[in-house]
Amino acid sequence: MIINCAGSEGFEISPRFRRTIEERIARLERDSEHDEAQLDLLEDIDHIRRQMRLVAMQRSEALRMRLFLDRSQMRLPRPLIAL
Repeated sequence: MIINCAGSEGFEISPRFRRTIEERIARLERDSEHDEAQLDLLEDIDHIRRQMRLVAMQRSEALRMRLFLDRSQMRLPRPLIAL
């Protein structure tokens, strides 16, 4: 379930937070590929179904995070000298 919490206006996130989210997306996508490859090794239909649900949730969460990043902008650093 994808919830549009930002509405039509954008919001700013820090570069470090963006990097953290991007790393999480990469990890979710990598894990989903690995978990999907494990399906060939499973025999029990219930286990296969749970594994497929896990893969679907990992991909869904990665997509949700990508949409979040698409709606956000990187915050500009504060000036070092007070104006």
